[in-house]
Amino acid sequence: MLEYLPKEVREGLEAARKKDLKKKSRLRIRVNEEVFPILKFWETGFALDAERAPHLRGLVDLYDGSRHLYQCLIIASEEEEGQMKYEFKRKAEAHDAVPRDYAREDDAPVALIEGS
Repeated sequence: MLEYLPKEVREGLEAARKKDLKKKSRLRIRVNEEVFPILKFWETGFALDAERAPHLRGLVDLYDGSRHLYQCLIIASEEEEGQMKYEFKRKAEAHDAVPRDYAREDDAPVALIEGS
């Protein structure tokens, strides 16, 4: 049905659809100092605006607003309908603290007080 509309109208509708996707999603990726909003996200990858996003490859950080969710290793897979799709090669959860390599007892002291 869209093929019967003038080219300018189709381009306007596509631009409005992209703008709406960007507003709805709080997800974004950060590469060095650059930030790109995620248009679509699924278990094995995500999609960015093809006009704005380069063919990214390597380590990126994925955020939900200001909350760091994942550190990911990605590759560009394909461009489709104005969106560049990327696949995860590795997706590791981001943590606030370094993971322990031992079991912490429930009644363990929080800190030690040394006597003089």
